[in-house]
Amino acid sequence: MTAPRTFAAIVLISAGLAGPALAQASHDHRSMPGHGMGKTKPDPKDTVSTVEFKAADAAMMKEMDVAYTGDPDVDFRTHMIPHHRGAVAMAKVALTHAKDPETRAMAQTIIDDQEKEIADMEAWLKRHGR
Repeated sequence: MTAPRTFAAIVLISAGLAGPALAQASHDHRSMPGHGMGKTKPDPKDTVSTVEFKAADAAMMKEMDVAYTGDPDVDFRTHMIPHHRGAVAMAKVALTHAKDPETRAMAQTIIDDQEKEIADMEAWLKRHGR
């Protein structure tokens, strides 16, 4: 690819990524009505797995309520760590209750991958005095 084409591709890709990123940045994570996050209250009809998924969701949302520092390297990690912890918690619920082998395999992969990523992000924060 020539330099002008490479530059054009980078600009187009960046423009395509900016819209969703800006929309996400302006989104209030505390309610997340479009994501069903406001539905974590117990319901007598909930199955055991639903109760556990709701608890994982609620814990993740509470932990994600972290102030932004203005440092994108720090902010990325301090917001992704609780997001990953939530994914791990939900994957553990799936491992406990899911019967489908693909679901169980995906859940285990999520646990393995995201626990490593959490450790990597925490180590980076520690190395950078956070």
